[in-house]
Amino acid sequence: MTATATRVLVLNSGSSSLKYQLLDMHDAARLAVGLVERIGEETSRLVHTPLATGGAKRETEGAMADHAAALKAVAAELAADGLGLDSPQLAAIGHRVVHGGLKFTEPTVIDDAVLTEIERLVPVAPLHNPANITGIRTARALRPDLPQVAVFDTAFHTTMPEHAARYAIDVATADAHRIRRYGFHGTSHAYVSRKTAALLGKDPSEVNVIVLHLGNGASASAVAGGRCVDTSMGLTPLEGLVMGTRSGDIDPAVTFHLKRVAGMSEDEVDELLNKKSGLIGLCGDNDMREIRRRIDAGGEDGARAQLAFDIYIHRLKKYLGAYTAVLGRVDAVAFTAGVGENAAPVREAAIAGLAQMGMAVDADRNAVRSDEPRLISPEGSRVAVAVVPTDEELEIAQQTYALVSA
Repeated sequence: MTATATRVLVLNSGSSSLKYQLLDMHDAARLAVGLVERIGEETSRLVHTPLATGGAKRETEGAMADHAAALKAVAAELAADGLGLDSPQLAAIGHRVVHGGLKFTEPTVIDDAVLTEIERLVPVAPLHNPANITGIRTARALRPDLPQVAVFDTAFHTTMPEHAARYAIDVATADAHRIRRYGFHGTSHAYVSRKTAALLGKDPSEVNVIVLHLGNGASASAVAGGRCVDTSMGLTPLEGLVMGTRSGDIDPAVTFHLKRVAGMSEDEVDELLNKKSGLIGLCGDNDMREIRRRIDAGGEDGARAQLAFDIYIHRLKKYLGAYTAVLGRVDAVAFTAGVGENAAPVREAAIAGLAQMGMAVDADRNAVRSDEPRLISPEGSRVAVAVVPTDEELEIAQQTYALVSA
């Protein structure tokens, strides 16, 4: 890597999508961002925004048969802005990889052995790791000379003690099939817990934080002195909070009941719990803005939306109480991601009634909309309540650049 190579391309590969950002780590500036949708379908769509040049957003449509075609199209868009993948200023490509198991606890330069291990983890991440692997292979084929780095969603949570990570099932069976709690959204929890400490003017080692990452997927973490000691997602991203389309915590016997009584197959139960549950299963909407609109409109439809909202909040309160007990001392609660950053009613309702735990929300502060980290708790509160916008792409870029420039 040359001294002038300070750019990192971050790739987040989904089954039919490719999100990307190009950043210059000299000053953490975003040079370009974009998204390719509907890869493999009849008409794919690429949305590209050249931030470095201040140019207008560009949208193109056309058939992109696979991720290789999508990445080539992305490379062409970047080249048109003078930011091509052949630039000597490109230091590395950082890949979001959802599941790293117990082996990958840090960002890792990808070689054939690493890729093989990521493939071995497909059975515990069948919806995510295959797409991540496709993105890695595509990028390696385009730039085989460039360091490719995997940053794992699970890595931040590998500091959980065994008593938090283990399920209470037969140990031999669990070990044979790698059944344990891994946790996800780790790059977000790492970034937000660190930013929360900075907001309080402290080092992360001095602060205990409960992070609530509330998007369509949602998770909570208990972070003690910069280290995760518990998190709500488990073997898969299905466990924990009520989410947009996922049930979160549920009695495992529900799955047996549905198979025996309703005659549902394993795939049907899987689809029910992952894609037809959570908010969308409760009220038909997984957009919190629409749910709040329906509540405000009232009537029978509003009552259904209100029940979904109440169930969502009830689960949040349970985790706030549980993680307060796990940490012993809580210095801050941080709301982040799409719902956490933008839905003031969610933040207000989640904290309401928790004054005995030292948690409160100031209505005026909570109503403020901003892209900056900010406190929404009253002055002098024992526990700081904050809104801290997450930046998973920046976290991936920072971890990638730190590794390749060391």
